[in-house]
Amino acid sequence: MARILIIGGHGKVALLLERILADRGDTVTGVIRNPAHEEDVVGTGAQALVADIETFDLDQLTNLIAGNDAVVWSAGAGGGAPERTYAVDRDAAIRSIDAAAAAGVRRYVMVSWIGSKEDHGIPEGDPFFPYADAKLAADEHLRASGLDWTILGPGALTLDPPTGRIAVDPQDGNGAVARADVAGVIAAVLDDPASTIGRTIRFGNGDAAIDEALRAAAS
Repeated sequence: MARILIIGGHGKVALLLERILADRGDTVTGVIRNPAHEEDVVGTGAQALVADIETFDLDQLTNLIAGNDAVVWSAGAGGGAPERTYAVDRDAAIRSIDAAAAAGVRRYVMVSWIGSKEDHGIPEGDPFFPYADAKLAADEHLRASGLDWTILGPGALTLDPPTGRIAVDPQDGNGAVARADVAGVIAAVLDDPASTIGRTIRFGNGDAAIDEALRAAAS
């Protein structure tokens, strides 16, 4: 079983993922900023680690990540001020990637969004632009890092029950998807590095079982 560090451990997707991983026997640590969230993380079967990744420098993040087998980035500023969006979604994410490399933790899974590409089409005046710009910078840094990376680009997130089924590269280019299925995809990616390392996987709701969809898209 693996030791997995989830950065952004109190997010809706992260809490679902922590339970999946803990239930299958992995040792899971959820990194949280607010100590009041510790009980929620522990309730999933994971360990909680209080740390402010927005302010941690490279050495602090390296110490945080060291000793794990994989890192999952599921953190985000959650909108609001562009300055904080860049501080978390770009700068802290990039530092965590460099820290994983420095710590020798090669497996890194980034939770991004389906439109994270150079031609994302979000105009600079749009309130969503800082997020799109920050995520693109972090994703590109991860691709160039030399780590064993996977970038996941789910469509619009819903609170629907899990289906266990997805479509990779959905035709509508947006593909809403349940947060529970995003957690299922992350767990499947961690369990199948051979067919997911070095891939950017964009997905939404679909008809194929998650494992089958990931393998089919890799072939």
